[in-house]
Amino acid sequence: MAEHDCIFCRIAKEEVPADIVHENEQIVAFRDINPQAPVHVVVIPRKHIASLAASSADDVALLGEILKAAKEVAEKLDIQASGYRVVNNCGPDAQQSVQHIHFHVLGGRRLGWPPG
Repeated sequence: MAEHDCIFCRIAKEEVPADIVHENEQIVAFRDINPQAPVHVVVIPRKHIASLAASSADDVALLGEILKAAKEVAEKLDIQASGYRVVNNCGPDAQQSVQHIHFHVLGGRRLGWPPG
């Protein structure tokens, strides 16, 4: 998939509107359009990487920045004390719906386990 066809790349470039809750030079975090919890935010890198499986050793620092941003989103949206889940779906069996690495931050209610 080319970057110009990737919905998440287009959101990161502000070509497609999104409810952005956090961003910096490397990361964009926005509310999911189909929330599965009261707080459901998608955290993406601005760099296009198809999935966690497609990441390389060169992406280690960026992956750390994604997790740091997930923590900052939880703090900003006041779910850090009650708890939250960070989820990455990788590949078709995991239901990865967009071929751009992304992590979901879910919280605001008690989350079930196992996740399904």
